[in-house]
Amino acid sequence: MVEAILFASDAPLTLAEITERLPHGCDVPGVMGLLKKRYEGRGVALVQAGGTWAFRTAPDLGWLLAREVVETRPLSRAAIETLAIIAYHQPATRAEIEDIRGVAVSRGTLDLLIERGWVRLGRRRMTPGRPATFVVTENFLDHFGLANARDLPGLRELREAGLLDNVPPGEARPDDPDEDPNQTRLFDPDD
Repeated sequence: MVEAILFASDAPLTLAEITERLPHGCDVPGVMGLLKKRYEGRGVALVQAGGTWAFRTAPDLGWLLAREVVETRPLSRAAIETLAIIAYHQPATRAEIEDIRGVAVSRGTLDLLIERGWVRLGRRRMTPGRPATFVVTENFLDHFGLANARDLPGLRELREAGLLDNVPPGEARPDDPDEDPNQTRLFDPDD
């Protein structure tokens, strides 16, 4: 009965909790000693942690149940934009990245890309302040299946893949039923 109570419990139990579930007069401490001996050298062991008892995997077999999980964290939009700017404009300084993106680049974004092994520091520019540049690494090229950075897709390939708008800004979209691409529209600010 004690064995069944311990196996069915989702949390370790105190001797008092076990005792209140058993018929009156049971020698719970004696039973715990017997169970502990019975499970010695087996796949599970009866262990006492603090004032509670529970069945646990035998310490020498814990490695069998260990599961290593590689957690892949998706890149943030800022990291993707920064990576693309570095890849297409390398070597790029922080100021150039910020100028293209239109917002400040956080240190954490660049640190994440460096930590992943996709970006590294390049040569310093021979300009006032000697700013550091960033370039993509061999790991980046390998991850994306590129022989070199010149193999990055161009605008035409990105549009054909559906990753960019096929219609330049300001032009009518052919799939928009309200817009006639042949019709010229005049803009009236009083409208």
